[in-house]
Amino acid sequence: MAEDRGANMNNNNISEQSAAGQQYYKNHENSSPGNIKDICSQQKEYFAAGKTLPVSFRIKQLRLLRRAIKNNEEKLLASLQEDMGKSPHESYLSEIVLVLQEIDYAIKNLAKWSKPQKVKTPIPLIPARSYIYPEPYGVALIIGPWNYPFQLIFAPLVAAIAAGNCAVVKPSELTPRTKLTIKNIINEYFDQNFVAMVEGNREVTQKLLAQKFDYIFFTGSIKVGKVVMRAAAENLTPVTLELGGKSPCIIDKDANLQLAASKVIWGKFINAGQTCVAPDYLYVHHEIKPQFMEALKSKLLQFYGENPQKNPDYSRIINEKHFARLTEMLDNDKVIVGGHVEQSELYIAPTIMDQVTWQDPVMQDEIFGPILPVLEFSELDEAIDGIKSFSKPLALYLFTNNKGTKRRIWSEVSFGGGCVNNVLMHLLSPHLPFGGVGESGMGAYHGRAGFDTFTHYKSTLKSSPRFDFQSLSYPPYSEKMMAWIKRIIG
Repeated sequence: MAEDRGANMNNNNISEQSAAGQQYYKNHENSSPGNIKDICSQQKEYFAAGKTLPVSFRIKQLRLLRRAIKNNEEKLLASLQEDMGKSPHESYLSEIVLVLQEIDYAIKNLAKWSKPQKVKTPIPLIPARSYIYPEPYGVALIIGPWNYPFQLIFAPLVAAIAAGNCAVVKPSELTPRTKLTIKNIINEYFDQNFVAMVEGNREVTQKLLAQKFDYIFFTGSIKVGKVVMRAAAENLTPVTLELGGKSPCIIDKDANLQLAASKVIWGKFINAGQTCVAPDYLYVHHEIKPQFMEALKSKLLQFYGENPQKNPDYSRIINEKHFARLTEMLDNDKVIVGGHVEQSELYIAPTIMDQVTWQDPVMQDEIFGPILPVLEFSELDEAIDGIKSFSKPLALYLFTNNKGTKRRIWSEVSFGGGCVNNVLMHLLSPHLPFGGVGESGMGAYHGRAGFDTFTHYKSTLKSSPRFDFQSLSYPPYSEKMMAWIKRIIG
């Protein structure tokens, strides 16, 4: 029964995914509401009127957003399945749950985050009091990617709203059904002067970037991230860039192999590997490599069956361009599991490649697909040196029970964030900032970190009008005055 259901889904939905999506895009590619300049201007006026500043307003909007998501849940799940072949179960866990958690956490903590913070005042500045006032930047631009087209628009939007900003969102045009659902949610539930959506192609994105926003939040590739940063520099606009990179996963000789295999197979092949923090490649200790490779094969069979192409829980590649890029990385001489491709369905089987070296094509750039290359190491120094020879990754995963190994990896290797004896799950904690470092990105969000990202902290010193001890520093200067100041400051 499961195979029949999977076959129907593949034949009726996924095989038509590319053609249907491209046709929809051609019909709607420049259907942005109104004029981009007008949208930005109207949002600036709305923000200047102070309507977004009250905490009560922000909480009301966050609750409205939560209701909008719940009311459109089934439409969102159906849209994601049409665009990417995602199963509703996977879409709910990977797209919707995180956003709902972000909303609930922000509502619970927003009053505390928004309060001015009193801090200490140095003795030479007394009598005075010092405060830090959180204030929103103004109008934020949020540009989302196609791989998690709902979550990666709405998670930063939650943070922007919580901080008191207006926002213009630009979803990816490569997931047209999901984009339409997002558009319907925003247009139905929000004042466009507060939250608006702009849709369109690359030229539309360039027009958006030419506007003077108060903050830009971008999730996507390193290449496009550089374009965004150059455009932001023209207006000296602060940016957060959530990019990617080759995120390593180290399997040490004392790891729980069955646990590690389960986590790796799930984390690598969810969304057909199109996850920015997926394990990009494995570094496996040579002593346990044979056993671990068997464990990987066993878990892959357990999760996706003999024929993943008919499994309703296995997604498809987003489009022909990415399909072609991924197939060029395949080396059939090194494929030990998978390797099967079907262009008409944009299907690439979950694939494991062994005996891989840093010179292979699959190791030259981020994979962002269902191909898992395996390297091996004998000494930890080999793995550390290999990882550090590449750009700083967005994530790193380590499977070990050795405290010394944990300390070495976390102290010697720079990366955005990661897990010990797990993968991907650090994203789900609102207490852990999520973001990259170096080429994998800059800035962070989730939970309090998201509020901080969209907030300017305004430092304020409130001096007493009754006393002016600062007069000691007014000219004309004297040796006696200097000696007195030195005595106070030390």
